[in-house]
Amino acid sequence: MRNISIERLELKPISEQGTEYVERKGIGHPDSLIDGIVDETSHALCREYLNSFGTILHHNVDKGLIIGGAAKATYGSGRITKKIEVIVTGRAISKVKGKTVEVNRIAEDVVRKYLKDNTRFLDIENEVVIKSKIAKGSEDLTHIFGRKSEVPLANDTSFGIGFAPFSETEKLVLETERYLNSRDYKAQVPAAGEDIKVMGCRNGDRITLTVAVAFIAQLVSSKEQYIELKHRVVGDILKFASGITKKSVAVELNTGDDAEGEAPYLTKSGLSAEAGDDGSVGRGNRVNGLITPFRHMSLEAAAGKNPINHIGKIYNILATQLAVDVVKQYPQIKECDIAILSQIGKRIDQPLNLNMNMIVEGGANFDNIRSKAHYIADGWLDNIGKLTLDISLGKYKTF
Repeated sequence: MRNISIERLELKPISEQGTEYVERKGIGHPDSLIDGIVDETSHALCREYLNSFGTILHHNVDKGLIIGGAAKATYGSGRITKKIEVIVTGRAISKVKGKTVEVNRIAEDVVRKYLKDNTRFLDIENEVVIKSKIAKGSEDLTHIFGRKSEVPLANDTSFGIGFAPFSETEKLVLETERYLNSRDYKAQVPAAGEDIKVMGCRNGDRITLTVAVAFIAQLVSSKEQYIELKHRVVGDILKFASGITKKSVAVELNTGDDAEGEAPYLTKSGLSAEAGDDGSVGRGNRVNGLITPFRHMSLEAAAGKNPINHIGKIYNILATQLAVDVVKQYPQIKECDIAILSQIGKRIDQPLNLNMNMIVEGGANFDNIRSKAHYIADGWLDNIGKLTLDISLGKYKTF
């Protein structure tokens, strides 16, 4: 019998508390770019292993770095004067029974494709240096990975965290970045670059969004046009926000600009990485796409970890999806926080503990909810093999 504990908390949910901070680093932020690159590298390795050997072999490519370059950008023009560097590292099996897997070539190909797919104005061949330094895996962890077991064995003693539902502030921050980085919006405002960050602060019923958008210098001919674009983006965000919340929303854009407009946020590529902003795996969004300091969070860098037995990836995704599932089925739950703890070498479907803390409506039958939630949690753990396969296929985001 699994050790699943479920408790009722007599607390106010985050949406009813006085203050809330929520952050989202957009797809072009250096931390998000490197998270995306290493996670897609893991997916590519999974595909290669399956094609070559019929099974996914041990790998962890959760170490990576973007080293910012240098650029000169002004109204009407921009050029990168020092290349951006992308380094992917970690551990992976590269040879089995005489057959070699070109893990570093795979990683470098992923970097090129990922940057091409997620940026519009970066000249990848001439403005980026790409290096992959993936080495042979740890013998101890490889042994655990390959040990015969009906269910994979945890590679670490660690934990995963998840919660649901999102508050209005959390929804607003997440969806605002997605809106600004959508294909439709880029078609309407092509001068808005991909490096976008949204910071939400709710005080009572008032939400302030502090937004950073790296504009494309070549598409902004003058200070007047830059100011017009800023007004356009602010207006678009406010209109978009009205469809998510009825609370009062204020938007402040590129607050680092000086009062005279002489230091606009202009870039050649739409990325702050061109101007010395570095990126590192795990420093950005959690697996739910947000950074939420008023919530429980794990500091694990989920991106790039193997999807078969690495708890730092699997349990963070599992906890998040389980919380979403429980709340979806029982709307009487105002808030559900989940933590799952593993032990190294033990089956991943048998965590040391799975804990749910719930805030429920006053008249709800908690005993019934607890029984059903226990059943749902057991079901997710029973089917953890499907979850790990879905993760390996890239069906779940880690940032």
